[in-house]
Amino acid sequence: MSTAVETTDDRRVFERFSARFPVKFKDAREDYGTDVFLRDASAEGVRILTKERFFLDDQLALEVELPDGGEPMVLSGRVRWVKFLDLSLWDIGVQFPQVKFLKMQRLFKLTENSAL
Repeated sequence: MSTAVETTDDRRVFERFSARFPVKFKDAREDYGTDVFLRDASAEGVRILTKERFFLDDQLALEVELPDGGEPMVLSGRVRWVKFLDLSLWDIGVQFPQVKFLKMQRLFKLTENSAL
């Protein structure tokens, strides 16, 4: 499997917003924010920063810990791009198989509240 460099062509239908919350890989033993961090999101996908190496088309399931006291948000998708940052960090774009309006509404609302 190969990695791809992120292109400057932005073909997104939905606007991306900054969303920085602790994340862990679903069913992982590591605690939230140990090996993966949510950087931003849209209704179609998320960008994560991770110490783990992934490849194009890999399937990922993430649990996002949110400060609203509710259950962690589970997000699943497929790796669409990978960017090597340094010896231990990868920037990864994950695309959802379906648009996630309700989940992203919860996430967006929490990012708005934390910006106030």
